[in-house]
Amino acid sequence: MALRKIGQILIDLGFLDEDQLEMLLSEQERNPQLLGKVGVEMGLLEEEQVAQALAEQLNMQVVELGQTKLRAELIELVPETMAQLYRVIPVQFKKEVLTVATCDPQNISIPDEMRTFLGYEIRVVIATEKEIQKALDKYYSDDLESLESVVDMLNADDELAEAAAALNSNGPIELAVEQVVDSAPVRKLLNIVLLTAIKEHASDIHFEPFEDEFRIRIKADGVLYELVPPPRHLAFAITTRIKVMADLDIAERRVPQDGRIELTVGGHPVDLRVSVMPTMFGESVVMRILDRSVVSLDLAKVGMDEGIMGGFRKCMHKPNGIVLVTGPTGSGKTTTLYSALSELNEITEKVITTEDPVEYDIDGIIQIPIDADMGNTFAACLRAILRQDPDRILVGEIRDLETAEIAVQASLTGHLVFSTLHTNDAPSTVTRLKDMGIPTFMITATVEAILAQRLVRRICTQCREETVVSDELLSEAGWTRDDISEKTFFKGAGCDTCNNTGYKGRVGLFELMLLNDDLRDMVMSNCSTDDLRDKARDYGMTTLRDAGFAKAEEGVTTFDEVVRETVLEA
Repeated sequence: MALRKIGQILIDLGFLDEDQLEMLLSEQERNPQLLGKVGVEMGLLEEEQVAQALAEQLNMQVVELGQTKLRAELIELVPETMAQLYRVIPVQFKKEVLTVATCDPQNISIPDEMRTFLGYEIRVVIATEKEIQKALDKYYSDDLESLESVVDMLNADDELAEAAAALNSNGPIELAVEQVVDSAPVRKLLNIVLLTAIKEHASDIHFEPFEDEFRIRIKADGVLYELVPPPRHLAFAITTRIKVMADLDIAERRVPQDGRIELTVGGHPVDLRVSVMPTMFGESVVMRILDRSVVSLDLAKVGMDEGIMGGFRKCMHKPNGIVLVTGPTGSGKTTTLYSALSELNEITEKVITTEDPVEYDIDGIIQIPIDADMGNTFAACLRAILRQDPDRILVGEIRDLETAEIAVQASLTGHLVFSTLHTNDAPSTVTRLKDMGIPTFMITATVEAILAQRLVRRICTQCREETVVSDELLSEAGWTRDDISEKTFFKGAGCDTCNNTGYKGRVGLFELMLLNDDLRDMVMSNCSTDDLRDKARDYGMTTLRDAGFAKAEEGVTTFDEVVRETVLEA
């Protein structure tokens, strides 16, 4: 049966009149969000009135959290990370049914996702946003204590330790999986780690077995942070649990395996790429988190300044040629290329990509995953793509001569080819292509632009303060104290917002080399990389290090971040 409209319910309950509803609907058109929220912001409604109307519409119960005393064992059923992420408070647990209060009852994904994570049936009741926030502040501490409490519980569980010992001693794996891998404590630990990593916008989670410990670390803003380590005897149980989730062979412990886990968290899909590698003391697992909600595929938000953006966009719209993006793993090359392709994704253009793996799917673009085991390599895919009548082509990475040669041929036959390489900066990319075996005249005939990039950590805006650069750092940067006499630099002192690191988020540094006739002549004459760099600077190229120091002077990042992430040009 169709739900009654919330506006009509608000009128029926006497909270609004017809004219006020018209005002709300007009404002909602200009400011697209839930009608109740618009009413609260305009001062026409109270939160309690909106909650009552929602309860009427959805046939749910309203609870007053301020009048409800919640037991500690009830709160422990929902980890702090999950409570903060979904903004829910557990209010009752009876006959394997967990009742949770939410201020967002229209989000039907909340009970489904919590059921997946916790294994209980979920019933939803309604509370106001103000009461939910007060309850979160009252009943939940920080993530670390939440994880610590689970680890303490695991350490004290003797039955689980015995079952884990049987699992580690190569006993019957089916029985051990049932007793340990599928046990509630192991599932709970893994759920908290996953939710913590997603909440912190981490890019990777590392599970690392050593002789005397089992370490869990998450990588956020390009730096690894250690979480509270679980008991060593549960290492195999945790890695096996991950393999079960990734649909991998749990009986095979001697060879590397790759898989993926698809989750929905907070109403958006999260893709986990799982890599399992055998080591001396068990299997090491790394999970790459691909969260579409974190990455904005908008070229204007990548972080380029106007000059570089203008030059890059000009190359993007050329009819043919090669545009290369270079940098180490995790420097944001894929995000830049996806953003460029999203901008080029028009009904009049045929865009095809071949990637290993396909990280984010974009509607309107044909994306082909690489599968080397089946013979579906970059080179083989690229040959086939040319018969699909593309206008723009993305080759995930130029790894060998064969792929490079086909990319060159594609660009010579009227296609614009985007790809990536692993080099330190833009000028050294030319040397890398020569080393791969591409003839110099082919490089000058096809390469239009080379964009090198790095990611450096942003200073936390909540605890930013002025700082003095040490003599050691100045020496490493090739500067003297006189060079910075009129410059001011900053650092983060460390606060709760940034987990006392001084940094929050990352920003890109870019170096764009546009090949013109003079630069092409220099490449043909086999000039050195240093000479090519100097000439490119004469034509306006800003090096990565210079771009970094500009960001440091603006107070966006620190002097030592720039020195750490960029190399000193000769």
